[in-house]
Amino acid sequence: MDAFSKQAMAQAHEALEIYFDFLKKSVSSFPSGGTELGEKLKDQSVQNIIAVRELVKKLSQAKDFEEAFRIQTEFMQSQLQALGEQIKSLGEAYQRSRRWGQDAIQKFA
Repeated sequence: MDAFSKQAMAQAHEALEIYFDFLKKSVSSFPSGGTELGEKLKDQSVQNIIAVRELVKKLSQAKDFEEAFRIQTEFMQSQLQALGEQIKSLGEAYQRSRRWGQDAIQKFA
């Protein structure tokens, strides 16, 4: 890889880092409504952004198609596992929020 290509690649990596930092900060600063469910959604969104950032970094360093395919396959497997955990966590938070809401309504009824 010549000097120009290396410089262009470094600039692309820097731009991606800036973008992912911006995206992560934007999601983190979004109001959650002060609920457990809202906070979990924000936290999981940030985790997903970080995972994609790592995927892009690894893919950019892949030496060939086979390595890129392996990286993509590992990412998909880890994301499917994370999705299962996130669904369970969000479901539990939703149920707690729903019970809290029902209890609050019954107190005022």
